Amino acid sequence: MNKILGFEPISDGICKLRVKGKFYNMTLLNVYAPTEDKEEKIKEQFYDELRRTQDSLPKHDVTITLGDTNAKLGKEKVFSQAVGRRTLHNISNENGKMVANYAISNDMFLISTNFQHKKIHIGTWTTLIIKQ
Repeated sequence: MNKILGFEPISDGICKLRVKGKFYNMTLLNVYAPTEDKEEKIKEQFYDELRRTQDSLPKHDVTITLGDTNAKLGKEKVFSQAVGRRTLHNISNENGKMVANYAISNDMFLISTNFQHKKIHIGTWTTLIIKQ
């Protein structure tokens, strides 16, 4: 507990935890982005809030953004700066494009797409369709 410098719930989908480190302090942003079926305006508001939060962080902190972005990340060349070659999908959905653009604009890399795994372990969720 003596290493925790602060915790702040920013919104329903974003919270911030700052931890004291030996050489650098670390800020963890935990996010839960709106799902793909939400209105574009709601998604844009979420990413605007995330950008404002990111911009307010101390510049010398190590920053890790983690959580559920509800995104399918594709292999488009335009996102190769932030998305690794080991992604499951060929084409990004709208949420994937938004999180990739956020990562690029903050000089971040989406690390989950950088490590080789069996295909059954790459996807972290499945879509369930129930026929009535």
